[in-house]
Amino acid sequence: MLRIAHALNSQLLGALESAYPEAAAAARVAGAPLDPQLGPASKPEFGDFQANGALALARPLRLAPRAIATAIVERLAADPDFGALCLPPEIAGPGFINLTLRPEVLAAEVGRRLADPRLGVEPVAPGGAPVVVDFSSPNIAKEMHVGHLRSTIIGDALARVLEFRGHPVLRLNHVGDWGTQFGMLITHLKQVAPEALDTADAVDLGDLVAFYRQAKARFDSDEAFQTTSREEVVKLQSGDPVSRRAWQLLCDQSRREFQRLYDRLDIRLDERGESFYNPYLEAVVADLAAAGLLVSDGGAQCVFLEADDGTASQAPPVIVRKSDGGFNYATTDLAAIRYRFAAPPDGDGARRVIYVTDAGQASHFAGVFQVARRAGWIPEGGRLEHVPFGLVQGEDGKKLKTRAGDTVRLKELLDEAVERCEADLRRRLAEEDRQEEEAFISEVASTVGLAAVKYADLSTNRITNYQFSFDRMLALSGNTAPYLLYAVVRIAGIARKGGHEDGAGAADPEALASLAFSEPQEWALVRQLLQFDAVVQEVEEELLPNRLCSYLFELCQLFNRFYDQVPVLRAEEPARGSRLALCRLSAETLKQGLGLLGIPTLERM
Repeated sequence: MLRIAHALNSQLLGALESAYPEAAAAARVAGAPLDPQLGPASKPEFGDFQANGALALARPLRLAPRAIATAIVERLAADPDFGALCLPPEIAGPGFINLTLRPEVLAAEVGRRLADPRLGVEPVAPGGAPVVVDFSSPNIAKEMHVGHLRSTIIGDALARVLEFRGHPVLRLNHVGDWGTQFGMLITHLKQVAPEALDTADAVDLGDLVAFYRQAKARFDSDEAFQTTSREEVVKLQSGDPVSRRAWQLLCDQSRREFQRLYDRLDIRLDERGESFYNPYLEAVVADLAAAGLLVSDGGAQCVFLEADDGTASQAPPVIVRKSDGGFNYATTDLAAIRYRFAAPPDGDGARRVIYVTDAGQASHFAGVFQVARRAGWIPEGGRLEHVPFGLVQGEDGKKLKTRAGDTVRLKELLDEAVERCEADLRRRLAEEDRQEEEAFISEVASTVGLAAVKYADLSTNRITNYQFSFDRMLALSGNTAPYLLYAVVRIAGIARKGGHEDGAGAADPEALASLAFSEPQEWALVRQLLQFDAVVQEVEEELLPNRLCSYLFELCQLFNRFYDQVPVLRAEEPARGSRLALCRLSAETLKQGLGLLGIPTLERM
């Protein structure tokens, strides 16, 4: 109901300025205009909105809040535009103004949503600067594991919400494709499969995890191998063609493995690994030196951090260049920030950069972000945000591991989710004596299994750890993907039975203009449906996908209450048409909301 809220806020502000013109003028001069403090009502019985501005104005105006609220309400009563939107306002408590929208306004808004493919979510103005979302970020020659799950799924959901709002989004995969570990990997490759360096696809490295472990074991136990590996790093960084070819082979093999998982999860990413920023590392050091931020400490070039009050921080300094002259992760991250905010053609020209990584990297990013700000790389109005998330834990509350104590590989976790879902579906089909094609079983098992994994992650506040449980996430009841997907199938089926398939009937302008509701269950569902635009905008701003999950779950619960207590298909007209319109809008809202979470819906389950 953001469109209505903006209109109400404008009317309230006009009433406030009309009642207290001197205060309004003084506030504008001070750069802090009067604020009606309009927000959603704290309880349904208080109406739809609540304006609390009278309380904040009591001290500067030297008046009782209730007297201020009375003056505002008197002027609202004289405003015909306000009267067309709201019932007469009520003053509650010390000076809260409770506002209830007229039933015909709510019904008209439902009709407007039904005719709008965006369901009332207004797009941002076109031509804005890009938003960078940095997520997933696996390491070359290491298989993606459960630790990459949260970054990949959360980052994708945030990118989808930002894209839906109309922002140009750069979905960047900051792959770990550079660094000292490549010395040992290239050395091992040259020694165990030298033919791979001369003939394309001459060798399949197979399980890159096993290959990495072999190289690491040799590095830890063989001094000669260690020496050769360090020399190999120097060759790679200096552009030696053979070393570069070996490096490229390892990167290509990893990319193919990563892409299989991204395709399976319907994740779109543009890879821009650490190696991309190598040409910009020297410029980072030069910029920081010119800004007077670099300090030599034990031969290393560092930036010492400041506390919030400008004094020296107790946090370790950010090392930009090591004592041996080499660079590290912090240098690469600084180069990435510098490039992402720089204007084209020297950079991306972004004005908002979002990093989706585990909470363990919070101090690293806090330091890097501070250095970037002090260096002057963040333009006025630019936003640099870390989106931290907690650990994935087993049901024992400890870090999720295999029975052998190894890290859970993401492919195996997804396989198990689909296998469990298929077994459950086959059991249900047998109980219902239902016959279905194998293609149907495969599609449902894959869609629901992967959706369950995604939704279990996204429905949890990302800041906290969460316990991974197949039994919970695959349940057909509770706040789970199977519950929501089944609700979509059920609601869409009701709309089809009533003749509203694909919007038939409900999209008729005459039908939309004549919507009318009378039951409390209808109004509760209407008000929830009309909150969709506000929830999407909230996720865009606060970067918390669980807010959208909670909204969709509550929408399902309200729909079930409505359908169980109010006749729909058996109702007489005009109630039948209006209630079927609510069914259709509920189904469309659920489909769109789940789509923003990266979860496709099904026609049947």
